[in-house]
Amino acid sequence: MKQIRYLLDENVPHAIRDGLLRRRPEVEILAVGSEIAPPLSTPDPEILSWIEREGYILITENRSTMPQHLRDHLEAGRHIPGIFILPRKYTIGGVIEDLLLIWEAAYPDEYQDKITYLPL
Repeated sequence: MKQIRYLLDENVPHAIRDGLLRRRPEVEILAVGSEIAPPLSTPDPEILSWIEREGYILITENRSTMPQHLRDHLEAGRHIPGIFILPRKYTIGGVIEDLLLIWEAAYPDEYQDKITYLPL
């Protein structure tokens, strides 16, 4: 079975990636601005195209414009593996626990074309 992969938006703390990898080194998680991910300052519509093409779920704090960008993306007949929006106040440990649970238990297409607000 294909495993879920994550992309951290550029404003999400890298401590989430680091904590996930400490717990489960086999998790595929990239951050915007890293070598094979989109560069820093990539516009949201381009991030959505990238996650669609590469098969990553986006983890973001962007609750203001991302929902509209996703609507536009879907109305254009496109798809995405999913978007997880972090709460305004969260603990890094709590986010790591949620992402691990999702990674271990979810089907790869379970969050397709949806925005899911964490915590679960």
